Amino acid sequence: MPTQQQLVTAVFLCQLLSNLYQPIQVFRYDRRLKTIYIQAGVNDEIALVIDEDGSWEFVI
Repeated sequence: MPTQQQLVTAVFLCQLLSNLYQPIQVFRYDRRLKTIYIQAGVNDEIALVIDEDGSWEFVI
């Protein structure tokens, strides 16, 4: 299960993407890595990973 910090960060990032009119294509929790992955954008050009502690980064 995702941590509380991951959930708070995920809601924040999804709201930010929504405010910028960017569609969210993929939202996935990886049980093995214990990360949340979000892929967004009209051409899927935005990819984010949220770690257990709630920190996040862009994935290239």
